[in-house]
Amino acid sequence: MKKKYITAEELEKKFEAAEDITEYLALEKAERPGLQQRRISVDFPAWMIRKLDLEAKRMGVTRQSVIKFWISERLKI
Repeated sequence: MKKKYITAEELEKKFEAAEDITEYLALEKAERPGLQQRRISVDFPAWMIRKLDLEAKRMGVTRQSVIKFWISERLKI
């Protein structure tokens, strides 16, 4: 029978011993702090959209992927 609850100390010991601890985790409730998606709306001039589409086609990705990638590069600290 699987044990559903253990103490933080027990969990830490199992983790440090490289044991499988997934049965103790609520993976359906797991979140990645700071990486939640939020929708925004941005208006671009037509010429910029054309260039974004050309670059997206060249890279084999979507326009949105190009925009996200380029913005993430500029925001890295």
